[in-house]
Amino acid sequence: MKYVVCVPDGCADEPFEGLGGRTPLEVAHTPTIDALAARGTVGRAGVIPEGMAPGSDVGNMSILGYDPAEFHTGRAPIEAASLGLKLPADRLAYRCNLVTVGDDTTMVDFAGGHPSTDAARAVLEDLDATLGRGNPDSVLEFHAGVEYRHIMVAPADWLDAYCVPPHDLTGRPSVAPTGPAAERLIEVTEASREVLARHPDVAANQIWLWGQGFQPSMPDFAAHHGITGGITTAVDLVRGLGVLTDMALPDVEGATPGYDTDYTAQRDAALAGLADGLDLFVIHVEATDEAGHAGDAAEKVRSLELWDSQILAGLVPELDRTGPWRLLMLPDHATPLARRTHTPDPVPYLLVDSAVDGPGGTYTEAGVADTPVVPGHELLGRLIAPGAA
Repeated sequence: MKYVVCVPDGCADEPFEGLGGRTPLEVAHTPTIDALAARGTVGRAGVIPEGMAPGSDVGNMSILGYDPAEFHTGRAPIEAASLGLKLPADRLAYRCNLVTVGDDTTMVDFAGGHPSTDAARAVLEDLDATLGRGNPDSVLEFHAGVEYRHIMVAPADWLDAYCVPPHDLTGRPSVAPTGPAAERLIEVTEASREVLARHPDVAANQIWLWGQGFQPSMPDFAAHHGITGGITTAVDLVRGLGVLTDMALPDVEGATPGYDTDYTAQRDAALAGLADGLDLFVIHVEATDEAGHAGDAAEKVRSLELWDSQILAGLVPELDRTGPWRLLMLPDHATPLARRTHTPDPVPYLLVDSAVDGPGGTYTEAGVADTPVVPGHELLGRLIAPGAA
């Protein structure tokens, strides 16, 4: 038996005026998804446990079958793991966005114009030389990630601060950190503006620190679930979960965290991993989430249609050739176009067994609205348990 988990990040939505009161899932032309839903089981998943922030860290941890209430310590330490950072007990990580903030303090762009990874790396090297390890008076480290997503490492006593995620502030006034560590965070943020001013090729004009925590201890995927697994993703956060759980993480040429990702390359990486002996493979694509944050309805619909035509339409026949298979599809959270940020609402899931038809249904928000909510971290168990529905 082979297993595939498909994660169109943030694809769940709310009725949107720009789509005639429908959601992207309802508008998109997705014949493969429609056919799978007609033979499978659809429902609602609570990927964000009550009281937890609706982020990809929490949602993807749920999807991988780990209860965030037990294992989650923060977003940044997961991303730090993807960069190969092993944090000692007295050090913690902050997510370090490159952002653009207006003169009136409005959060103009939480992604800082989506700088190239090379351009961003030059900024992070400058930050580390000026405010981090290159400064003998500093206790900080700056580590480059991908595009606008990076990591700052700090001492344990920098933990206690409330920091608003920058994507929750798009088009709104910035909100400074609060709490015992806030003054130090604000000081570093203000100092970063001088560093960013030396890099005119990058639209960002400062850093934004948030998502802090100590590195979690998570059991290996194989030990936790009894099967082996791999992930294809272009997002450090999701790679970090793979690192922490010892999953296979192939480097896929053409995979990006933006609209231009190579969907077929990610599909083929999953098929290759399964052919090489892995039991399960996760395909994670960020594009639908990026579109939600941008409020770009056309791009969100297009991204779902590319999922259908470039991943699923070719994936299903290839899986059929390998033998029995089971597939789970769901996003890690909703990113509604009108809100341009994440919400904690349950999301639709689709579960398909190649050998056993389910009751059938429609894979949309409205199509699952009357179904009971399943805890997100339980769905992987339903996927790999024989005869589960």
